[in-house]
Amino acid sequence: MRTPTMEASPQYTLTERGPLRAALKTARPQEWVKNVLVFAGLIFSGQLDDTWAIGQALITFACFCAISSAGYFINDLNDVELDRQHPKKRFRPIAAGQLKVSTAWILSVVLAAGAIGVAFGVVNWKVGCMVAGYGVIQVAYSFGLKQVVIIDVMTLATLFILRVMAGAEAVDAHASEWLILCTGMLACFLGFTKRRQEAVSELHEGTSSRPVLEHYSLPFLDQMVAMVTTGTVVSYAIYTVNSPLAGSEMMLTIPPVVYGIFRYLYLIYDRSDDRSTAAIVAEDRGVIIAGAVFVAVALLVLYAFD
Repeated sequence: MRTPTMEASPQYTLTERGPLRAALKTARPQEWVKNVLVFAGLIFSGQLDDTWAIGQALITFACFCAISSAGYFINDLNDVELDRQHPKKRFRPIAAGQLKVSTAWILSVVLAAGAIGVAFGVVNWKVGCMVAGYGVIQVAYSFGLKQVVIIDVMTLATLFILRVMAGAEAVDAHASEWLILCTGMLACFLGFTKRRQEAVSELHEGTSSRPVLEHYSLPFLDQMVAMVTTGTVVSYAIYTVNSPLAGSEMMLTIPPVVYGIFRYLYLIYDRSDDRSTAAIVAEDRGVIIAGAVFVAVALLVLYAFD
């Protein structure tokens, strides 16, 4: 990696924000799309017609949104000096001085306490433990694990798996072992592709705001992406062959899943897309269509042809 530079980049500008907008920006609501994994248990257990289950899943989703946002506050507080060396991240509210450090700490504690309290009090103790565990892992990630090569991505995979398991526990459903494995592979896929994006970006911009990238070479990342891509597709295919509720009919959902993964790779490699995972999922037409087709086919298989 090149030596960090503080030269301004013409493509990034500081947006004026008041305290409320600064806090909302730091909470990263656009990243909440990752928490839709909580609904996997609800959907794949065939309980979309159960209002109690829907309510429990929605509350669990809200808890994970709150605890994940608390983690983003802590992450930005811990990374404030490194962020100020990055041409884009230096405009994050805390690094830019738009959100006070004391306010950020208070908001992180309030969000975390609220998420854990609601999970224990409204859902059940198992979900409460998972939400609390999610928060602990986030803190460990921010204060050290994200600087440990390979472990950083495996930690992110653990957070994805916790979402799926908590969602299943919230509606008294069983999370299939193959579904959990597939979730872990998908998370590793997203993690390693993200590291590749960051490595390419820092090489082009001459920055070094994420020390762990010093241990990731592009050839190694390409090998990891190829491996976890295969693992994701194969593990999901095996899951669909013997889906607990729909059996092999779930194989009909394989095409949109494969297309979505290949489309994501196309954007990262061929188009050098440096947007976040959440932004790509929410903004790219091809990925959106793949997701919509997957949901439509899954619902037909699980409910219409039951």
